[in-house]
Amino acid sequence: MDPLLEPVPERIETDRLIVRLPCGDDAAALNAAVCESLDDLRVFMPWAQTAPSLVQSEADCRRMQGKFLLREDLALFMFERGADGSEGAFVGGTGLHRIDWRVRRFELGYWCRSSRQGHGYVTEAARALTRCAFDTLRARRVEVRMDDTNVRSWKVAERAGFALEGTLRGDALNPLGEPRDTRVYALTAAARASA
Repeated sequence: MDPLLEPVPERIETDRLIVRLPCGDDAAALNAAVCESLDDLRVFMPWAQTAPSLVQSEADCRRMQGKFLLREDLALFMFERGADGSEGAFVGGTGLHRIDWRVRRFELGYWCRSSRQGHGYVTEAARALTRCAFDTLRARRVEVRMDDTNVRSWKVAERAGFALEGTLRGDALNPLGEPRDTRVYALTAAARASA
């Protein structure tokens, strides 16, 4: 099937979150979250080295939306969910990246704004997006890759049910251009079915 025809949900709701497709109107919320979180993000995220302008954030939102619609990259934003189901504060970003539709392999990514860390939001979103990948997108494999020193990130992967497959030594560069080791966690359809 042509990836453009893949039925990818543009909105997923969990008990505490609304996880949805970005749009241009999200620019101010994205900008505020990234600017607030630069000290936490810049260590691991190449895209978070300097504070973006509001115009840059709007372009980023529109670019994410376009790539999602083309099924090239499935970036999503996380928002707190009100008791009445309304959309609340911007929590962070997540998504399925580095997609191979032929193999049906996806890489789960996530980040959380500093003021919302420690509440389990990212784990909740990771579990929901992983279910979507397997149940809706018919994934054979979902993996999570992170800098070996990013303990918060690998703890999320473990809480979301991913198994550590190994650590790739010196396989990438960190945002400072220094060699880094990458942890690779994965969950396969076969392992999920046998659990």
